[in-house]
Amino acid sequence: MIDGFLALYIFMLAAFTGYEIIARVPVILHTPLMSGSNFVHGIVLVGAMVALGHAQTSFELAIGFLGVLLGAGNAAGGYVVTERMLEMFKTSKPAGGKEAK
Repeated sequence: MIDGFLALYIFMLAAFTGYEIIARVPVILHTPLMSGSNFVHGIVLVGAMVALGHAQTSFELAIGFLGVLLGAGNAAGGYVVTERMLEMFKTSKPAGGKEAK
């Protein structure tokens, strides 16, 4: 089993690595990468559900439930935001089928 300090170290290392990777992505790529990265939110949700399944105390159940709730909101919100951002790139057709001069 992983003890508390090792888990905290792994978490901090993952957070620092994630920040460094995301900070180096050019701004033009952020929108296309959002739709591709939404699967990560699903993985977080599955991890929260597994943690909730192994919870034994009421505190662990509360934290697990909060993790599942936030993970589900993050996954759904990611898809909604991505859809809205991709709508900005669609061309609009002029009214009446005629091109505006």
